[in-house]
Amino acid sequence: MKILFYMPHADAGAWLHDFARALPEANLREWQPGDREPADFAVVWRPPREMFESRDDLRAVFNLGAGVDAILALEHANPGTLPRHAQVVRLEDSGMAPQMAEYVTHAVLRYMRRFDEYERQQTERRWREIDPHPRATFTVGVLGLGVLGAHVAKTLASFDLPVRGYSRGAKQIDRVATYAGDAQLDPFLDGVKVLVNLLPHTPDTRDVLNARTFSKLARGAYLVNVARGGHLVEQDLLDALAHGQLAGATLDVFREEPLPPDHPFWREPRVTITPHISAVTLREDSVVQVARKIQSMMRGEPVTGVVDLARGY
Repeated sequence: MKILFYMPHADAGAWLHDFARALPEANLREWQPGDREPADFAVVWRPPREMFESRDDLRAVFNLGAGVDAILALEHANPGTLPRHAQVVRLEDSGMAPQMAEYVTHAVLRYMRRFDEYERQQTERRWREIDPHPRATFTVGVLGLGVLGAHVAKTLASFDLPVRGYSRGAKQIDRVATYAGDAQLDPFLDGVKVLVNLLPHTPDTRDVLNARTFSKLARGAYLVNVARGGHLVEQDLLDALAHGQLAGATLDVFREEPLPPDHPFWREPRVTITPHISAVTLREDSVVQVARKIQSMMRGEPVTGVVDLARGY
């Protein structure tokens, strides 16, 4: 079998080395502009459109991440970019779920215990005790109950916090009140104190974190966005902070990355910024998962994680 690999700004040699160990029978090569040689599979992260030109031979494109919006954006901008018969397959967890749960739990508990306010007090050299938010009413709402979202919701529930979860289709999670479909979005949002976004980025979910959404939350609520920057209407967030509807936001993803030095988020003390590190792809775990799926496909067996291109995830 022949496998193409592409990942910008990465040590391709280390990835190719690990794939060679996992798939010793494979012919592996890093894609370079002008490469038109045959290939059976492509393993990619944010590939250029040119990589797929005249590649009807590909059986599958493996995306080295849970979010496939970058690949789907290529197809949306230039229909027919993706090989006609190739499945697009995303990573399923591969070590990302525990990282995401750690990140979100830290953010939620930081707000509940009001450590964000203590940090600001320290800059002012003020010594003042602040009562924590009551746990019983500190409702956390998790938007998106895929592999990562479900794990995050269950982790938060283990801290005896009231947790809600929202998804497109109905799901059941122990100790989590679940909501599904458009009709249940407003009841899900109503009174939420911390809104955690883990939705897939699709045309339907773009700009979902907007003024209307914020208005449904409890007064003085918090936002944690660890999905995609395109979900957030940035000016609506700044306005909600200015008017007190939101008390703070933790953002790991942005419309433009790296975040420009002159962006107003840098100057807003109630916005906590991290550089898209909430859950990074773990090379060893990812290689094992992709290799096993390639071997299954070579045997004619179905694999999980296949993306529905119409739905975007």
